[in-house]
Amino acid sequence: MAETWFIVPADKHDSLVERVYRARGYNEDEARAGARFCHSAARHGVRTHNALKALHLDDLFGSKVGRWTPGARIERLPSRFAASESWDGHHKLGQAVAYEAMDRCMQLADRYGVGMVSVDNATHYLWGGGYVIDAALKGYIAYTNCTSATSEVVPFGGRTPTMGTNPHSWGFPTQDAVGFPIVIDWATSTVAMGRVQQFAREGRSLAAGWAVDVDGQPTTDPNRAVALLPFGAHKGYGLGLVDELYAAFIGGGLPSIRGTAKGDAREKRGTTFHFQCIHPEALQGHDYALGRTQQENVKACLEDILGPGNERCLLPGEPEARAAELSDAHGGLLFSKAEVEGFAHLADELGEPAWKPEDFKAITASPEQR
Repeated sequence: MAETWFIVPADKHDSLVERVYRARGYNEDEARAGARFCHSAARHGVRTHNALKALHLDDLFGSKVGRWTPGARIERLPSRFAASESWDGHHKLGQAVAYEAMDRCMQLADRYGVGMVSVDNATHYLWGGGYVIDAALKGYIAYTNCTSATSEVVPFGGRTPTMGTNPHSWGFPTQDAVGFPIVIDWATSTVAMGRVQQFAREGRSLAAGWAVDVDGQPTTDPNRAVALLPFGAHKGYGLGLVDELYAAFIGGGLPSIRGTAKGDAREKRGTTFHFQCIHPEALQGHDYALGRTQQENVKACLEDILGPGNERCLLPGEPEARAAELSDAHGGLLFSKAEVEGFAHLADELGEPAWKPEDFKAITASPEQR
């Protein structure tokens, strides 16, 4: 079914977001990274992690409550491994750390074939897909995972949330093969909490099996949902556990108290990030069938997967690519009526008039187009 979207000029959006971050004490580079990320999420149609979510997280866990540190400096720790770095983020804004870490991974991959950066004392970088898309567009195979700012996922078979939504994000440079990077990006919960918040804004019910209430009972009311369930039962639970194990090796604290004041005051409350880039040449073999090049082989394999009977299948990353094309075609970032109205409190924070849907040009597009 077609829906109405409002076209917000990118510079208007980016300026508002950047100025809100600056007003909260973040420095120019951090504010610019925050606005860059929010722009990317909106352009790619990732409504669960746009500016409304990003700045709401800063309200809940960040500068508003003294847990994130505007202007913090990244500390690069000693390492005996040339292609791997460990950083202490000192609770710096997550988007700024993530962009810098992925850039460093690409530099390392150029030299060593692979590059890896792990970050302790991190905050929240939101949508991991944005960082791997950037790297894939530059020709790298990229991966990232992180632990969430708080524990809101119930382990398979349990009733108490002791894990984060713990996403995994992979990006592959498949532009020559299919026209866009293949991006496999998901939270290991059935949905992200941002989706629950989106449904609450829009007055929509959750699907069964997404969330539980305060008593650990299933609920479809987004306003009663306090915790999420892993997707795919034990499979999603296992993938979410991967993030927690990475974090444990990096230096992360106890998952159940992350983002809270619970437990021993000496325990850590922050999150961890992990980034990796591989230069495709580092994977290159010498025996591609029929004399194909590496890129020709990638294309042939994808065409084989989408062969007879599978022509209508989408590739991961295709919806985001289509959303970006639609945004670019209309010369702005597309938001729903509820989202445009949701920017009111941000404008108010700056003492500026609230945005109104009627101030922006509207278009009609189906969810598939969006």
